[in-house]
Amino acid sequence: MKITVYGPGCKNCTNLTNNAKAAIEELGIEVEIEKVEDINEIAMAGVLRTPGLAIDGELKVEGKVATKEEIKDLIE
Repeated sequence: MKITVYGPGCKNCTNLTNNAKAAIEELGIEVEIEKVEDINEIAMAGVLRTPGLAIDGELKVEGKVATKEEIKDLIE
């Protein structure tokens, strides 16, 4: 499984990444986390509002910081 966090490196993007890491740790699974900060790559992924979060290439969250619990639900 691969989680991609899209955002220019702002505080919300960092918080979303931290929440994703915490969710993965609690679930006890191995997941690759990628951060994409390049605005062109973000746009090509279809993210119109950052931060964004994709799981295995499918955009699941856009324009908000998902909580650890929300991310766990998306993973499960």
